[in-house]
Amino acid sequence: MARKETVRNAELLVEKAMKGNDASHDSAHVFRVRDLALSLAHEEGLSSSPDSMEVVELAALLHDIGDYKYLRDPSEEKIVEKFLEEEGVEENKKSNILKIIKGMGFKEELAGHTNGEWFPEFGVVQDADRLDAIGAIGIARCFTFGGNRKRKLHDPAILPRSELSKEQYMNKEEQTTINHFHEKLLKLKDIMKTEAGKRRAEKRHKFMEEFLKEFYEEWNGVA
Repeated sequence: MARKETVRNAELLVEKAMKGNDASHDSAHVFRVRDLALSLAHEEGLSSSPDSMEVVELAALLHDIGDYKYLRDPSEEKIVEKFLEEEGVEENKKSNILKIIKGMGFKEELAGHTNGEWFPEFGVVQDADRLDAIGAIGIARCFTFGGNRKRKLHDPAILPRSELSKEQYMNKEEQTTINHFHEKLLKLKDIMKTEAGKRRAEKRHKFMEEFLKEFYEEWNGVA
């Protein structure tokens, strides 16, 4: 099947599968990540390979389908594999797409699963997803997710956890929205995989630091 048709079918699948999600992980997030990933891929010199660009685009589009945070049915974990098979995506491309999706999460990095094992297409998709988690959009998404889960904005008595295992990271019940900045978002700049991702992360990271400084001053009544 032609790439353009497969991409369109992937877009339709995203809109259907993520319809019930809150705005932190909805189809708009996915489409931003796709656009960022393709842009990073161009900057990283991948655009000379149509196969690489197809892997990047499809992995970016499909990366949040079956996300554990929104899993309503265990069978949803197999939706992406089934889609790629039905679309007739070549085996080597399908394998790389699934490697990206299964390995790109922050929780996998905490578990040490991606250290030294990433490849260029993996890097641009992961970096694109992480760029959408920081900066102005990242702040908006963070508070949207926290509000959806009915978390406190901030509680000075609940300190951010400094050392996190994969299991601890996935258990966020006692955490505040502000602590998520310290436990994850402020760490993303330093673990970007691509040079293009690192360059873009600098500005977004600084914006978050400025936001947090203002937040704490207002919280403490000194601003």
